[in-house]
Amino acid sequence: MYKSFFSFLLATLISISLYAQPDRWQQRVEYKMEIDLNVSNHHMSGKQHLKYFNNSPDTLRRVFYHLYFNAFQPNSMMDEYNRESARADPRVKDRILNLEEHEYGWHKINSLTCNGKATHFEINETTLEVDLAEPILPFSTAILEMDFNSQVPIQIRRSGRDSKDGIAYSMSQWYPKMCEYDYQGWHAKPYVQREFYGVWGDFEVDITMDSKYVIGASGVLQNPTEIGHGYEPEGTTVRPAKGNKLTWKWKAENVHDFSWSADPDYKHIKYLRDDGLELHFLFDAKDDKTREKWTSMPEKMNRVFDFANEHFGKYPYKSYSFLNAGDGGMEYPMATFLASGAGVGTFIHELMHAWYYGMMGSNESLYPWMDEGFTEYAEEEIKNFLRLEKLMEGKPVEDPHLGANDQYVRFAKSGNEEILTTHADHYLAARAHGHAAYTKGHVFLTQLQYVMGKPTFDRAMLRYYDTWKFKHPNPNDFIRIMERESGLELDWFKEYFVGSLKTIDYSVVSVEKKNRKEAIVALKRIGHMPMPIDVMVTYKNGDQALYTIPLGIMRGEKKNDIGVDGISLLPDWRWTHKNYSFIIKVKTKNILKVEIDPSLRMADNDRSNNTWGQLND
Repeated sequence: MYKSFFSFLLATLISISLYAQPDRWQQRVEYKMEIDLNVSNHHMSGKQHLKYFNNSPDTLRRVFYHLYFNAFQPNSMMDEYNRESARADPRVKDRILNLEEHEYGWHKINSLTCNGKATHFEINETTLEVDLAEPILPFSTAILEMDFNSQVPIQIRRSGRDSKDGIAYSMSQWYPKMCEYDYQGWHAKPYVQREFYGVWGDFEVDITMDSKYVIGASGVLQNPTEIGHGYEPEGTTVRPAKGNKLTWKWKAENVHDFSWSADPDYKHIKYLRDDGLELHFLFDAKDDKTREKWTSMPEKMNRVFDFANEHFGKYPYKSYSFLNAGDGGMEYPMATFLASGAGVGTFIHELMHAWYYGMMGSNESLYPWMDEGFTEYAEEEIKNFLRLEKLMEGKPVEDPHLGANDQYVRFAKSGNEEILTTHADHYLAARAHGHAAYTKGHVFLTQLQYVMGKPTFDRAMLRYYDTWKFKHPNPNDFIRIMERESGLELDWFKEYFVGSLKTIDYSVVSVEKKNRKEAIVALKRIGHMPMPIDVMVTYKNGDQALYTIPLGIMRGEKKNDIGVDGISLLPDWRWTHKNYSFIIKVKTKNILKVEIDPSLRMADNDRSNNTWGQLND
């Protein structure tokens, strides 16, 4: 008995450690699905076998599934939300309202059991609410088996059939998906507009459909010699299955979602990288411009992977697919949907989601900026790299992020900004969400880079990836990594930038004579957000000296920065004090200019008062 109990306890601890975050547990899933899609009426029948690992200390008496297709019906929450002009996605507006019944999306659940016992379930639009006959105990597993039918909607947003580009099927958010349960409880939010959050796990998905169609998907194709279409290994003889239908067998490991697309006119390019990673490009080749653009992408994306692996962390999977599908650009684990006319920047942006959406997996509903903003930052770094390598139009610049800083300042001044702690669906205006998730999330990183110094910041970004990949980090998890790498206290930065709308504004008030050999530089904080300050003093003989003024609440200072040989440290500036002064041991008449933030990285609301200068002796 004691031996059995010890074995059980050891197995439980190992299971928890395999899937645990540094300071908390997380759930896990294993999906096996058999899907049969009838292309004549766009109906899909499915069988889903789900092994659910309850790694939490909680007893679960209910579970929840997302039923995303149900959003595409008149009078749904998504329909109503998009009829409000300030919030509407321009691709949606009133299109759902005007759907005919054969164009709807829907899921019908025929049966659902847990550990062989029938459950009681109710569909509440895009959420399946399930009462279990017996609870799922802490640190145990359960088998949930479902039989369902679905109708694929006309493509309205991301998912569906017959896209604007003419792609037959864009199958994202397409199956009954178990909701995430974490240290904050269930995340069974309705599908209203945007952002997703899923449980890590493995997927085995068999898709049966008309043999005329070519499929691209998350994961790795398991039966390439039956399928062909360029998936088979070089030199392999293809033995296609007989009949009007083919079954494509896919497997994706350690991902939090599975997507696929299909079209009879897909051209498939497979590109094998030196590290063994297979890149797949599937696109509709009927249009000359599309064909020219997509056939140029493999070499470019190969170089993007080189840069991303070095600067943001090694991509761990065996495959990645760029799929001509969807309604613009949308990321999924191991794959992305892209419109026919997507440019290089969009390819890069969606690919970099593989890191911050795909492998970090933060709760996008609560922290969309941790995905979109971080992806924007990486995108700008990579585009600058490609310009340097002449693989993209434009000239490389010293700092590719200054444009984002400018956009942030302009919108902050508009009075339309909303706080970053807003749930993604609850922004009052689509512009405010876009600013918060993309621009301010991007600038969150540029400001940390300024505070920490770029060499330290770059190391910290890699450490963040190594520590938190596959573990759903939240904002505090991220800022703690920045603190550990820099040795600074940075909670104040998160509280101001994420938890408030306070802005930055500093000025040089004066440079005055103290005595015959010294000058006093007077500075002032005008904005309500405190920051450490870099000050460059330029002398009339051409010499320069860079000073850094830490905040007292940082409990330290940046040690180095890009393009700087030495930084002179000044005493701390206490955040309660609006005024600060320091002494330069030089005659005032020999000072040409004093400038706050010569790198222009600090998102100062008014740069007109950042510089003092004299033209004459």
